[in-house]
Amino acid sequence: MEIRGSVAIVTGANRGIGRAFVRALLDQGADKVYAAARNPDAVTDPDAVPLRLDVTDPDSVAAAAEIADDVSVVINNAGVGGPGTQLLTGSFDGARQAMDVNYFGTWAVARAFAPVLARKGGGAVVNMLSLASWVGQPQFPGYAASKAAQWSLTDALRKGLHAQGTLVVGVHTGFVDTELSAWTDAPKISPELVADLTMDALKHDRLEVLADEQTRAAKAALSAPVSRPSEF
Repeated sequence: MEIRGSVAIVTGANRGIGRAFVRALLDQGADKVYAAARNPDAVTDPDAVPLRLDVTDPDSVAAAAEIADDVSVVINNAGVGGPGTQLLTGSFDGARQAMDVNYFGTWAVARAFAPVLARKGGGAVVNMLSLASWVGQPQFPGYAASKAAQWSLTDALRKGLHAQGTLVVGVHTGFVDTELSAWTDAPKISPELVADLTMDALKHDRLEVLADEQTRAAKAALSAPVSRPSEF
C-alpha cells in the first residue's frame, strides 16, 4: 500500500491514537487526511481536513462517505472504554456503548466506505483493536468483549473485501498513553509508536500489528491450553 499521494480518513481523530494516525499519514506524504470526529472543532492539526462523523449515527456515516469519496485508506480508530460496567455489578449501559461504538461503529464505517475503496482499486482498512481482543478482562469486560467482536469483524472484512483488493489490517496493543488508559499506572507505549508501526504495516502489506511485548505474548498464548486464572 502506497501512503504517499493517498487520501485517508481517520475516525476519532481529535485526540490520542487518532491524532497520531493523522500526523503519521501526513508525515508519510498523504495528500489529504480527513480527521473525523463527533465534534470536528476539536481537531487541532492544521494540515488535516476536519469532518463531522458519529460512527453510531447511520446518517452521519453515510454523509461522511459521500463527502470523503476520494479516500483509499480508512482507519477505524474511534472507540470508548465502556466504563461503569463491572463484571458482577453496575449497569450494562457502558458495555452496550462499547459494543455500539467499537464494534457496530467500525462495521458501519467499513460498510459505507467499502464501495469507495473498490473504486480506488482496493485501498486499505485499518481497525484499531487491542490486546483485550484476546484476553478476558474482569476489570473492563464490556470493552474487552467489544474488542473481541471487532477482531472477529476484522477477520470477516479481510476475507470479504479480498476480492476487491482491499488490505485489512488489525492493530493490537496493550495500554497506550492516552485518556482511555489514564486510570492505570501500568506500562504504556506512545500513540506515536502505534501510528508508526501501523504506517510500516501498510507500506509492507502486513495484515497485523502487534505493538508491544504484552500483545505479542497474548497472541502467542492463544494456542496454549486453557489454564487457571492468573494476572496477565
